[in-house]
Amino acid sequence: MSRKGWRKLLPRSAFSQVFLLIACLLLINQVVSYLTVAVYFIKPTYQQINQLIAHQVNLLFADGVSINRENLTVAEALNKKIHNQDIHVYNPQQAKAAGLEHATYYRFLSSQMSEYLGGQAEVRVEQGHLFQIWIRPPQAPSVWIRVTLSSFNEYELSPLTLYLLVIGALSVFGGWLFARQQNQPLKALEKSAIAVSGGDFPDPLPLKGSTEIVEVTKAFNQMAQSMQQLEQDRALLMAGISHDLRTPLTRIRLASEMMVKEDEYLKEGIINDIEDMDIIIDQFIAYIRRDQKPNLQPDNINRLLQEVAQAESARCTNIELALDDCPDIPMAPIAIKRVITNLVENALRYGHGWIRLSSQNRGETIGFCVEDNGPGIDPKQVSKLFQPFTQGDTARGCVGSGLGLAIIKRIIDIHHGKVVLTNRPEGGLRAQVWLRKQPDKPIGQK
Repeated sequence: MSRKGWRKLLPRSAFSQVFLLIACLLLINQVVSYLTVAVYFIKPTYQQINQLIAHQVNLLFADGVSINRENLTVAEALNKKIHNQDIHVYNPQQAKAAGLEHATYYRFLSSQMSEYLGGQAEVRVEQGHLFQIWIRPPQAPSVWIRVTLSSFNEYELSPLTLYLLVIGALSVFGGWLFARQQNQPLKALEKSAIAVSGGDFPDPLPLKGSTEIVEVTKAFNQMAQSMQQLEQDRALLMAGISHDLRTPLTRIRLASEMMVKEDEYLKEGIINDIEDMDIIIDQFIAYIRRDQKPNLQPDNINRLLQEVAQAESARCTNIELALDDCPDIPMAPIAIKRVITNLVENALRYGHGWIRLSSQNRGETIGFCVEDNGPGIDPKQVSKLFQPFTQGDTARGCVGSGLGLAIIKRIIDIHHGKVVLTNRPEGGLRAQVWLRKQPDKPIGQK
């Protein structure tokens, strides 16, 4: 596997990386501890036991074995000399019946026993309720000697295994807890950053964690506070300008009403300009409103589409409706109706007298679409149209303040929805909006 392939297998989050590092270090520590105990404690113990057993075996063959005189087999002769009930000698058939086949061959014990007995010996260990060692001595290869260690069985080794298991579990749990505590401030920082990017300014984050995380959190709190103050100053400035423009516009309207009939053509143009400026001021006021937590209530998107279509039927007689069967979903009806109205207003402004309103019920989302038959837009300009004070290209004209789509984007973002602009193959623009049936997470997150 290539280096890039290995990198894909590695965890990406800081929590997973820290936890994996700690787990690997603890695993290495456990392996080293086990090998240390095995080499410096368990192995010498086995060597001592092996040496003592070899001494017992040598004593059995110290003065030879009387076989011919008493007409006994080697096993019977050796058993007759044994005065220890924990040692028994068997021929191969008896050894198999006594459990030899369940014993495990150990090479290093066999090598040591061969050195102690001065010939080729074989050692097997049977671990059950009792710890039993089987030896085939070089002095009599036709017999098996079984030594039972009644005070040394597998249960006496369990404290070591239990110790390693407990220490390993506690170490892994401690590593997980440490990584989690280190990751919590980063998670809180991530949530706050997402909130600030959406225009919501939460309370300052608590300063906790490592020194580096505390410094990053402190810098983030200062940045969020500065952005909040900047946003408030901008909102106040725009609100003040919008409010102050109302007075001269009112005066101009009054003055236009007093114009003589000969200037009627000027009067109509002035009134149209005043109405356009009123619309722009209303867009300013709508944009600076920071309702990030609207009052959501169940409503039906088809009802809002029908209301907007009926209200605009006087201005456009060619409005088509294609409504799917859509259930009620949580939404801010006034805000969503503003979105539909703004999209229809754009379609009336830039289209050629045809508008199509449709709705779709797709799994976890409800969508609605506003289409026109205008010139469309340059696909390269789509991502910029949602920015404040940005207008479309010359094909779509440049009427208005450039806040209509920015207001739409803000309202849909508050609902955790999604808005997409595309050109129709037949010509014109298609504005597609998707809303979640349960608007707790943005579309695209599970």
